[in-house]
Amino acid sequence: MMKNILVLASVALLTFSCSKKETTSTDNKSDSTKIVDSINEARTKINDSIKAKNSVNRFKDFNGSHKFIYQNDSSPKYYGTVDFKKIEGERDNYDVSGSIKSGNNSVNIKGFVQVVSAKHMNFTGEITQKISANDNGKPYTRKGTKTFASKDGGKTYRLQDMVNGSGFVDYIDIQY
Repeated sequence: MMKNILVLASVALLTFSCSKKETTSTDNKSDSTKIVDSINEARTKINDSIKAKNSVNRFKDFNGSHKFIYQNDSSPKYYGTVDFKKIEGERDNYDVSGSIKSGNNSVNIKGFVQVVSAKHMNFTGEITQKISANDNGKPYTRKGTKTFASKDGGKTYRLQDMVNGSGFVDYIDIQY
């Protein structure tokens, strides 16, 4: 009889301890999942605020349309427009496109601009001009990365690669 009672007590104790462990284990998993989700939510908020701050320009906002001007010593000024479109989520970076057209004379710009200081912006892309006074309008293209610099406090930015394919100086400006 004592043997039966011991076996019965052992079985009851074993059953009770197993079921209690499972319940406690499930509760711990549920709690740890809530904690991990809470930590992930907090990290997402922090990362989003950092991303938002990193996309704010350090320099003035060029987004929009601006005057695009061409001139050289032998021709009048030609006017057009250049559009800056801010690249979403990036700081001081713009997609740029624009043109000047006057009769047979034209200048086209297409590429990417990164504003690197209050007085300098780096343009990467192509600027193609066809000016009748230069080699009878033969197209000349500037490719690669070029600098536009301002000497008037950021009102006008002038292309620093001024010598054209004919060996003469051109002034290509973007006015803010």
